[in-house]
Amino acid sequence: MRKIVLMMSVSLDGYIEGPERQIDWHTVDDELHRHFNEELSAVGGFLHGRVMYELMAGVWPTADADPAITGPMAEFADIWLRTPKYVYSRTLEQEDVGWNSTVVRDVVPAEVAALKAAGDGDLVLGGADLAAAFLRQDLVDAYRIYVHPVRIGRGRPLFPREGGPVPLRLEGTRAFGSGVVRLSYARQ
Repeated sequence: MRKIVLMMSVSLDGYIEGPERQIDWHTVDDELHRHFNEELSAVGGFLHGRVMYELMAGVWPTADADPAITGPMAEFADIWLRTPKYVYSRTLEQEDVGWNSTVVRDVVPAEVAALKAAGDGDLVLGGADLAAAFLRQDLVDAYRIYVHPVRIGRGRPLFPREGGPVPLRLEGTRAFGSGVVRLSYARQ
């Protein structure tokens, strides 16, 4: 059965976005982008909230037309377009989404279990609100956390404050030239 993998960038002090939802502090160079492409080219689907989906849909469908785009970014555009996307939204309708996307209304554990059983390749979870919903319902199987070399001081923390301990097993680490460090954990 495939896993739900939370793949998220975080500041050293634990925030996924600044107080105005800014993420301009992310350090994504070609080396890190190539790594993301390797990781994401094998997934079975992306789980996006509405905000994340609209952000991605505003860039990747036409990214290859940008003369300033790098090779790794063009490769990611292709990965994003061809990979199935499940967009969790109470406001978007199916006709509002494109690019191999399906609208899902709510995070329902039984529906998530059915989605995990329905195909091959892990499902990568991204987006602040959707990640919080999955974490609150204890639906995350593995974590790929990318710690960026910056303290931002305030903003939205990666993990909700409620809930108890969830024991994890370290699966690996990797340091990148930019100073970003990936921490990979799985549930015990």
